[in-house]
Amino acid sequence: MPQRYIAHLDMDAFYASVELLRYPQLRGQPVVVGGRRRAAQNDAADSVIPKLREYSGRGVITTATYEARALGVHSGMGLMKAAKLAPDALLLPADFDQYRRCSRLFKDAVRAIALQIEDRGIDEIYVDLTEPVMAAAAEGAPDPWARARSIAVDLQRAVREATGLSCSIGITPNKLLSKIASELEKPGGITVLREADIAPRIWPLIVNKINGIGPKAGAQLATLGIRTIGELAQADPALLITHFGKSYGAWLFDAAHGRDERPVVTYSEPKSISRETTFEHDLHPVRDREQLSRIFTDLCVRVAGDLQRKGYAGKTIGLKLRYDNFKTVTRDCTLDAPTQDAAAIRRAAGECLKRVPLDRRIRLLGVRVGALRKPGVQTRDDTPASAAHTPGLFD
Repeated sequence: MPQRYIAHLDMDAFYASVELLRYPQLRGQPVVVGGRRRAAQNDAADSVIPKLREYSGRGVITTATYEARALGVHSGMGLMKAAKLAPDALLLPADFDQYRRCSRLFKDAVRAIALQIEDRGIDEIYVDLTEPVMAAAAEGAPDPWARARSIAVDLQRAVREATGLSCSIGITPNKLLSKIASELEKPGGITVLREADIAPRIWPLIVNKINGIGPKAGAQLATLGIRTIGELAQADPALLITHFGKSYGAWLFDAAHGRDERPVVTYSEPKSISRETTFEHDLHPVRDREQLSRIFTDLCVRVAGDLQRKGYAGKTIGLKLRYDNFKTVTRDCTLDAPTQDAAAIRRAAGECLKRVPLDRRIRLLGVRVGALRKPGVQTRDDTPASAAHTPGLFD
């Protein structure tokens, strides 16, 4: 396979860094982002920001500053558990509208420099630098890897100028290695790894650094005496296949050797668009009917907005509901024609709701639109008010 130059760009503590733009006085302090944004958030510089010890609920950490991570807290950890480890850390509520705005800004800045981009989520992308690097080599540039690093410097500068935020970039021959490399010199680092660097730089790392080896696979590898990527690379492929199956076992061996031929995929159609929310406290379907109805309507409005921004309409409307005993139920219905209208989504999701029992408290509510397609006519301007006058959720 011809030499490739693949970059993985990962924003540094993205959500927390966005919040620090709003609260610059908190830089250098342990800050945790999580829980629900308050309806009347005071964003003044001198507003009182609560400490983690004051939190009560079952929210989880969305992200944390590096100072907070040094205290043992991390993304996905429950806020109550985190409060025991870092009681004096400051707690900010998540603001996903602002995070999405900054995400669009940094991706637009990258696209102005490099066109071959694979969007991997709100805070990370892959960039195929092969074409510009090879073009420079054809013009006599002596070291293509140095040219790749130079482009990475330009990308970091463009992202900072567009957003005020920093990012870390890993550049290697493939996506698997670049994902690992972008984590090696955080925050604000650029890591360039050639194939010769795999043994000294990658093999000493624990196996879970490979994207695709989760906690369960890591624990199973540990029972085989395999804890580092280097040990995985030296393992007998037959042993891995015996314990993990033909496909995954072979992939583990190849991944440890840094082999990955996946292309940078610049475009893919989404299969569905959804919104869901987990409540800070369980809500009762009767006593909290009004609150649940407002939340349900808001979810439908947000899904409709996502559809309109991305230029899709969908025929399958889905409802997701999780009870206080963690049992999850889903219901779908199919419309006669695709829609991106908030009121139509609200009505259809309400019909789905009639098919689920409402005899327990509810901890999560979600709405999904699937069977997506591009509308053949100009998008109508559907305002949130179109959904606001539909009947209450549990009427």
